[in-house]
Amino acid sequence: MKWKITCIQYDIAYGDPERNYAEVERRIERAMEEKPDLIVLPELWTIGYDLTRLDEIAEDEARRAKTFLAETARKHGVHLVGGSTAKRTAQGVFNTLLIYDREGSLCVEYDKAHLFQLMDEHLHLQTGAEKGLFELDGIPSAGVVCYDIRFPEWIRAHMSDGAQVLFVVAEWPIERLDHWRALLMARAIENQCWVVACNRSGSDPDHDFAGHSMIIDPWGEITAEAGEKDELLSGEIDTAAVAETRGHIPVFDDRRPELYR
Repeated sequence: MKWKITCIQYDIAYGDPERNYAEVERRIERAMEEKPDLIVLPELWTIGYDLTRLDEIAEDEARRAKTFLAETARKHGVHLVGGSTAKRTAQGVFNTLLIYDREGSLCVEYDKAHLFQLMDEHLHLQTGAEKGLFELDGIPSAGVVCYDIRFPEWIRAHMSDGAQVLFVVAEWPIERLDHWRALLMARAIENQCWVVACNRSGSDPDHDFAGHSMIIDPWGEITAEAGEKDELLSGEIDTAAVAETRGHIPVFDDRRPELYR
């Protein structure tokens, strides 16, 4: 399966859902001029890291984001890795990744499993407890959020269940850009999978963000990379490369999970 993919890397308006919905709608319209099969949005694209006002700006059960993403996917006939949004529930607020197929059907609703204490996520958000596994066009895939990539055992748990493409949505700060690039390449190499990572650009009152959205092949080679500014990053992936790479170096066959506990 070949997919043409566009990552929408942009400067999220801090705590301003109305502006962000309008901006993302405009950028998706622009992205669709190149007729991608799949579009990826960054983490918390509806509000940015305005976590102290979640009581005001988080969405009940992410209803607005779900409606917007479903209608947009259906309108354009495009798969949407719809970034993440602040989802208010009876248990608290979750940082939730939403993925829709081109018919507008929800494929997965993944609550971020690892909360990043340096940005106070643990003070305002709840931890998820389920994997981000899904299929698009019959291709097993996985979605995770930002800090999750620092936990290789979490990524491997998805890959061991057959995922061939790892989608990462993020708000990764510029001061750890080298970590961003190294971790994503490592996750691709060790899991022999495609990695498609969409980060935000710009800044908020407390952080400057790295941009550098990337598409990485199963050998760990970067096939497309954005800079630090707003950008529509496009590239193509061929999932046949996963089987080829895994057949060449049979890492999954050679694992010794009984030793890893």
